[in-house]
Amino acid sequence: MALHDLGTAVRWLRENTDPAALGLAPGRNRRVRGLRREELAERAGVSADYLRRLEQGRRQPSPSVVDALARALDVGRAEYERLCALAGYAPADGHVPRDAGAGALRLLERFGDTPAFLTDAAWNVVAVNTAWLSLQAGAPARHARDWNVAWRTFCNALGGISRTDDRAAGFRAMLAARLRDTALRYPSDPSLAELVDDLRTRSRSFDSLWRTPETVGSYENQAVFRHPDGTDLTLDGNLLHVPGDDLMAVVLTAAPADAARLGEVVRAAGEPGVVRVGQAGPG
Repeated sequence: MALHDLGTAVRWLRENTDPAALGLAPGRNRRVRGLRREELAERAGVSADYLRRLEQGRRQPSPSVVDALARALDVGRAEYERLCALAGYAPADGHVPRDAGAGALRLLERFGDTPAFLTDAAWNVVAVNTAWLSLQAGAPARHARDWNVAWRTFCNALGGISRTDDRAAGFRAMLAARLRDTALRYPSDPSLAELVDDLRTRSRSFDSLWRTPETVGSYENQAVFRHPDGTDLTLDGNLLHVPGDDLMAVVLTAAPADAARLGEVVRAAGEPGVVRVGQAGPG
C-alpha cells in the first residue's frame, strides 16, 4: 500500500509541476499537464520505464532515488519529508555528522594491513588507518579542505595518485553525485553549502557535474599510488556505508601482482592503528 501511495504522490507532483518553474519551455505540442514522464526521468537520472513502474507502485526506490526525484521536482521540505515517509526512509536535516563512533573506528582497526579511511557524507576524511598512511600519497594536508576528498580531487589533486581518463571521470562523477545527495539531505548545513559553492566556482568540471548529474550505481574504482621510493601500487577502491554514523569507509585492495609489495609497505609503517584526522572547517 505504501508503494502505491508513493507512486501516486510522485505522479501527482509530476503532473502538477509547472515546466516553466523548472526552466523547461512549455512547448506548443505539450498535451499533458505538468512534466512528461520522460522529462522527470531525465532530470532525476532514471529511465522512463523505471519511473512508470514506480508510479504504478511496482518499484521500491532507494533513498538516493527519492532524493533525486525530490530535487528534480524542486519540491519543498514538507513534500520531501512526505516522499521519504512514503518510501520508508527518514529525511535528513541539520549539519553533516562528523564524529566517528567506536563501531566505525573498530571497522578501520579490523582492516589492519588494508589501507582504509572514513569520511563523512560531505567527503571530509575523519579517520585513517596506518595502512593508508603508509602509502604516503601526496603532499601533507595544510588546512581543513585538504582533508576533503572532493576538494582534493577537483581543486587540489594529490600528485601521488593517478587514474586512467575513464576511471578519473567515473570517480569525479561519483563524488559529485554523492555530494549532491548529501546537500539535499542536509539543506541547512552552511559549511556544506559553502563547500559546494566554492567547488562550483573553482572547478568547471564539478560545476558541470552538479548541473547535469550522472547516474552512479555502486562504487568501484582503481588508482595507481606512487610511493616515495618509486614503487607504483595499483589498488582497487570500494566504498562501504556506515549508516549509524552516516559515514563512508573507502577500502583499498591490491591485485595479486601488487599484494606482496603492498604488504611490505604496510609492515614498514609499524603497528596497525587508527588516527583521527581533519580539522573543523568548511565542508
